Amino acid sequence: MKKAKVIFISMLSLISLQIVNAQEKEQMVRIAKLVIDSAHLEPYKVFLKEEIEASLRIEKGVHTLYAVSEKSKPTHITILEIYADDNAYQAHIQTPHFIKYKNATREMVKSLELIETIPLIPTLKIK
Repeated sequence: MKKAKVIFISMLSLISLQIVNAQEKEQMVRIAKLVIDSAHLEPYKVFLKEEIEASLRIEKGVHTLYAVSEKSKPTHITILEIYADDNAYQAHIQTPHFIKYKNATREMVKSLELIETIPLIPTLKIK
């Protein structure tokens, strides 16, 4: 009986590890690099803040949206985006708050580059 318990616990541990590994592999991490028209920088930042706050509050699959601007070029904005998986990203871009942001800022964005990434330490979590 004791041997059966050990085997059962070992199997559960293996299955749990496989599930965690599969989830980590599915995670979608992207960097968005934007250049904003300087005449619209302040309104852009208002829309961006509203969109990020709504996404993090409402969407379970949005793990991180972290935006920064360059000190020497404040119109150059980089956003680290982490989603549970591609499905979470696809759901995100169809939400009312994302569509509002996208439509409202369309003329403010001079350029947008989306960079797909591979996490080097996929188990690392942002606190």
